[in-house]
Amino acid sequence: MRRDIEFATEDGVTLRGWFYKAAGEADAATVIMAHGFSATKEMHLDDFADHFAAEGLNVLVYDNRCLGDSDGSPRGEIDPWQQIRDYRDAITFASTLEEVDAGRIGIWGSSYSGAHVLVVAAVDRRVGCVVSQVPLVDGLANARRLIRSDMWAGLRAGLQADREARWRGEPPGMIPVVSEDPAGACVLPTEDSSEFFFRITKEREMRWENAVTLRSVELFTEYNPGSYIGLIAPTPLMLVVARDDHLTPADLALSAYEDALEPKKLLVLPGGHFDAYVGDAFKTSAPQQSAWFRQHLG
Repeated sequence: MRRDIEFATEDGVTLRGWFYKAAGEADAATVIMAHGFSATKEMHLDDFADHFAAEGLNVLVYDNRCLGDSDGSPRGEIDPWQQIRDYRDAITFASTLEEVDAGRIGIWGSSYSGAHVLVVAAVDRRVGCVVSQVPLVDGLANARRLIRSDMWAGLRAGLQADREARWRGEPPGMIPVVSEDPAGACVLPTEDSSEFFFRITKEREMRWENAVTLRSVELFTEYNPGSYIGLIAPTPLMLVVARDDHLTPADLALSAYEDALEPKKLLVLPGGHFDAYVGDAFKTSAPQQSAWFRQHLG
């Protein structure tokens, strides 16, 4: 059973999403979920939440600030550290719900939010268990895989010009998330990225805009969540990696996993980054993720 929820963050921004009551469970653990870079909850988070709830877990799902149904401005601003603070506020809010045992809360993230949950689990001991799916682990290293070396000087100049314009009080510069033109400027310049976003926004109703602030790109390159992975223990960590992922490259995630301490579990799925949300990869992964939460949240 799903109901709409909203809650205010510590700085007063209203975030909106859904709460799923665990099926057939009078005493259930709770999982908190948010999506990745620019993505909204309708982009397959409901599929994971439906599965987790059917397996006996409460689930709280919300849109990140400045995206989807949540408030926040400027629209399209993606600040990883602010999103981390919002995860922690979501834990606090969930703890106030009558269905939630505050001592049995886990967190789930994928792609950019897969990065955030690594940090949250390392610094917030209210987290009892964490699943990080196809995560970003090193923003600069990842960006250097996605952006040609001869384009870096132009990018740096653009980011500097945007910073100076914002200093003058001008609106933030914007850039598309994905482009149908292989040579078009965008944040996620892979073919599977554009296919995913353009397909799902045609198939499902949602509030999604193909634009983020240039500052979001600058923050992406400065973000190094993998440096926190060795600090997560003794909180149990499950890392889900897509073998052919070239958006958040598999080798970077696998290298970071080696720095994690026990208890930990690695699941390597076939396919690319976005295959983790659908098809056989989902059918393989979702049951193992829910089992991990149930095992470690009691």
